[in-house]
This record gives sequence, C-alpha cells and structure tokens, in this order.
Amino acid sequence: MAIQQKLSLMIPGPTPVPEKVLHALSKHPIGHRSKEFQALVESTTKNLQWLHQTQNDVLTITGSGTAAMEAGIINTLSKGDKVICGENGKFGERWVKVAEEFGLEVIKINSQWGTPLNPEKFKELLEQDKQKEIKAVILTHSETSTGVINDLKTISSYISEHKTALSIVDCVTSLGACNVPVDEWNLDIVASGSQKGYMIPPGLSFISMSQKAWEAAENSNLPKFYLNLKSYRKSLRSNSNPYTPAVNLVFALDESLKMMREEGLENIFLRHTKHKLAISNAAKALNLELFASEKCLSPSITAIKTGEMDAEIFRKTIKNKFDILLAGGQDHLKGKIFRIGHLGYINDRDIITVLTAISNILLGMGKVTAQQAGEALLVANKYLE
Repeated sequence: MAIQQKLSLMIPGPTPVPEKVLHALSKHPIGHRSKEFQALVESTTKNLQWLHQTQNDVLTITGSGTAAMEAGIINTLSKGDKVICGENGKFGERWVKVAEEFGLEVIKINSQWGTPLNPEKFKELLEQDKQKEIKAVILTHSETSTGVINDLKTISSYISEHKTALSIVDCVTSLGACNVPVDEWNLDIVASGSQKGYMIPPGLSFISMSQKAWEAAENSNLPKFYLNLKSYRKSLRSNSNPYTPAVNLVFALDESLKMMREEGLENIFLRHTKHKLAISNAAKALNLELFASEKCLSPSITAIKTGEMDAEIFRKTIKNKFDILLAGGQDHLKGKIFRIGHLGYINDRDIITVLTAISNILLGMGKVTAQQAGEALLVANKYLE
C-alpha cells in the first residue's frame, strides 16, 4: 500500500489550514445557545470588523461565499430593480445569473477575460442615470478565474457619487489578502468565504452590511428565509445565530482571526504582494506568459498560459510527481491555463517549492534549460527578500 503523501494546496480555495486552526476545529462541540458560544460569537464578530476595517455589522452565515452574495442581493433589492453587473470572468458571470434568476434587470459591463473592468464605464452609466433607477452595482473584486483584480476603490467612488445605488461586492479572494477598507471606500455589502484568506475549511461565509444597505432592506420584496439577514442581525445583538451554525468552524474562525491579528493587516497584505511578485516574475523567467496584465494581477492567484502545452496534463504531472495541486482553467480556458494559488496560509517555502516543481517539469520537457530554472528561483528570491 502506497504511503499517503501530503497534498500541497496551491489553488484559490480551499487553502491550507494552519495546525493551530485544525486543533481548534477538532474540539468537542458546545451548545450554540450556550454562554460559551455567545462569547465566541462576540470575539469573532469584533475581529471580523477589524479585518473588514468597518464599524458595520458583519454577519456569519453557514454556507459558501455564493450564499453571502445571494443574501446581499435578495435582502436589499426588489423584483424588476435595475442593476449593473461587472463581468470579466467566471464569477462575474455567476452574479449576472443570480441577479437574473431573481427577476432583476441587468445591465452588463463586460471586459475580456484576463483584463480588468473599466471604472469609467461604471461612471458613465451611473452619471446618465438621472432618475436614479439603478439600485445596485454588483461586481467581483478579485476575479479568481483569471487572476485579475478590479479597481474597486475607483468604482466604489463612482457608486457613492450616485447616492442611490448600493455596492454589492464579491471579495471572496481579496478579503484577507489585500486592502479592503470597507468604511473608507464606502462599501455597502461585502461578501467573503472561509476557505480563502481566512485559512479555515469551507462552510462559512461573511457579509458586511452598511446602514445604507439596511435601509434598502426595508423595501426589498425578494423571497428569503434562511438567508434573511434581518434574522442574523437580530440574533447578533445577543451574540447568537438564528439557526444552528457550524460550531466547530467558528472555533476555527476564532483561532484564525487571532493569528491574523497577531500578524497584522499590513504584514498580511505585504506577504501576499511579495508572493504575487515572486511567482509572476519567476514565471516570466521560465518563458511562461501571464494570462492577466501585470497592472492588474490579483494578490491571491496567478494565471499562466501554456500555449501548445495542455495545461491539464501539466497539472496532472505536477500532482503525480510532487503532490502539489494547481488549479485549472474554467470554461473556454480549460487546458489553456493553469492557476497558482498563493492565498491564505502560504509562506515563502511554499512559493519556492511550487516554482521548483514547475521548473523541474519544464526542464524534463525540454522547455527550459537548467540555467533558466536556476535564474527563475533567483528572481523569486529577490522578491521574497
């Protein structure tokens, strides 16, 4: 029987989980109506507000990031409302589908996969809306499918100038990886998920709600029950939850947030930035072409083109030889790109390891020389230092 090897997750989620968090996850469950659990909710809520850089309510839902995004939409909008959806990847497409499923009138702002959304297109549509018919702008901050980060700060400033429209933002792979100052940028609704920058297993999602968002919730007529955020807000006042939560995941969340506070926001952001730069520049040294422009690279994931080489075969080879899991391309990009996740509990050793593995495979295929492989590691090391 083969020895079970350690699988290294270098994908955009689930991400590696720290040992301290795994220990917390293995605790014996406690009653979710107990005083002990209420103290846990109070602690995690305060730390969630710290991470979001907000005084707003930050609610915890047992469900994936998609649940949080759907909750943001159905709690603040009504059937027939006009919304703008930014679409430059798989997840932008998903929010269009969700909005249309609930009978919203969707105006799409598209950008080719691998390129960022143009903030000026948002500005133009919002300024033209003299009757204030646009009720929300829905977009993805870090587009996981392509490795692109969109200019949320600028787009949010245009939404704020509109006065009426809400910002509903997928920050699933940006929160905990780069600066998302919710209050400073006047973000109304921000959704994220536990298996990304939070460094815990899948199962929890988080949603930040501004006062403007709560005011909009008073007029929303879309159907909701389990995802009715008013219930979550009411129970949060007593440090509770309207339904049975994933108790052990909250144990894990408490530990991971404490680890993040100990590291500090600026250090977290710096770590993700240097890992992005190390991988993207080393990739170029290996004659690999980045899928996204260098001006808009996500701090969470790097997408790399493979040209005539089948990306799925390349991923399989890396996994079989080195027990490293890379992400593949989605939809029309399957087989054409692979994606390296550098999100959450990733350190410099992980970066050097994955780059060495990629170099080794390319060397064996005759795609690079030993000198180029070595130079790629020197390039990475420069950014890691």
